[in-house]
Amino acid sequence: MRVDIWSDVVCPWCYIGKRRFDLALAAFEHAADVDVVYHSFELDPEIQPGQAARVLDMLSAKYGMSVAQAAKAEDRMAEMAAAEGLGYTVDRAVGNTFDAHRLVHLAGDLGRAEPLLQHLYQAYFAEGRSVFDADSLTALAADAGLDPAEARRALDDGSYADDVRADEDQARETGISGVPFFVIDGKYGLSGAQPADLLTGALREAWDASPSSAR
Repeated sequence: MRVDIWSDVVCPWCYIGKRRFDLALAAFEHAADVDVVYHSFELDPEIQPGQAARVLDMLSAKYGMSVAQAAKAEDRMAEMAAAEGLGYTVDRAVGNTFDAHRLVHLAGDLGRAEPLLQHLYQAYFAEGRSVFDADSLTALAADAGLDPAEARRALDDGSYADDVRADEDQARETGISGVPFFVIDGKYGLSGAQPADLLTGALREAWDASPSSAR
């Protein structure tokens, strides 16, 4: 059975949602028979490469709130992350994630998409590190077990740009407007960072309804 997940590496709900999905999958009796495929989704593709801003300033401008209100909202996200055992840095930067998504596609071809995505989340949210520039992404790729020279070549030569765009096109065609978004067995869609027990239930329901459950 296949699970497709659309997410962005700077999306806090995706960060929490991945932890909950990981717990859900661990509780699923047929986890070894589940193929998880990660797809690209940019929350703000209009941010130009090389540009970065404080996340509190971005939230203030985007949602018409004060920086103090944005900080309180981020503090609430930090509390939710902590409840899942996750670190969370409130005062971090935000930038263009297109290159990070290209790198995840490279990792996917090498069977390392999940470790890299997890490392990007950890670096960005828990440690406040950049996931936007080539030097930082190359170092993070190496930390996640990728060949840094191969990662740097992919970043420099524009590899996997079409794959990122194809994911985003598919999201639009599917009607996905927010992430995380889960598609289980090509039939069941779930939006948002759902509780782990709900996700486990959805996996079981999809498995029971699939011909694969008769094996």
